[in-house]
Amino acid sequence: MRIIRGKYGRRRFDVPRNITARPTTDFARENIFNVLENLVDFDGKKALDLFAGTGAMSLEFLSRGCSEVVAVEKASTQTNFIRSVKDKLHADGLRVVKGDVFRFVETCREKFDMIFADPPYDHPRFAEVPELILRSAMLKPGAIVVVEHSKAYDFSALPYFSQHRAYGSVNFSIFEIPEEPSADSVADTPDAAQGGVGQDMA
Repeated sequence: MRIIRGKYGRRRFDVPRNITARPTTDFARENIFNVLENLVDFDGKKALDLFAGTGAMSLEFLSRGCSEVVAVEKASTQTNFIRSVKDKLHADGLRVVKGDVFRFVETCREKFDMIFADPPYDHPRFAEVPELILRSAMLKPGAIVVVEHSKAYDFSALPYFSQHRAYGSVNFSIFEIPEEPSADSVADTPDAAQGGVGQDMA
C-alpha cells in the first residue's frame, strides 16, 4: 500500500495477505483526491473514513493536512493493520474505531468536514449507505461526502448530490452539504442519529 501525496507521501506498507478488504486502487485514489483538492482545503479539517479497510484513505487525509481522522472498520485484520501503520508513522491524529459502520453512523454525534465511505460492493445494505450518512448527525455545514461504488449504482437523485466520477471500474458519488442547511434538509428529519462514540464498538 502506497501513500500518494503529502507529508507521508511515497511511504509504502506491506498489506497482510489475509486481509479481506478491497482497497481503492492507487489510480482512483489519486484522481479522487485531485477532485477533492479543488473542493476543500484539507488543512485542519476533520475526516471520517467508513469501511476503512487498509486505512489508505484515512492516511491520505492525514498526509494532506487533516488534523484528525476517524477510521471505522469491523474486521480485526484490517484494524490491526491500520493501528500498526499509525504506530509506524506516529500518526497521533488517526483514531481507529473497531466496530460496525451502521451502528456507528446511527449513534455518532461527532461532526466531520469530510466523510468517505467504501462499503463492500456485495454488502446487502450497500444501497442504504449514502442516505444514512446524509440523514446522520455527523455533517458539518459545508461538509463533503464521497461514496465509492460500482457502476451498478446511481445516487444522483439523492439530496446534495454534486458529481459523479469514474476511474476504470471505480465510481465515486460526491455530495456537498450547504454551508447553511435548508429547513427541509434530510439531516433534520426526526430519525436523525443520536448518541456517542467510543474507541471500540465490537
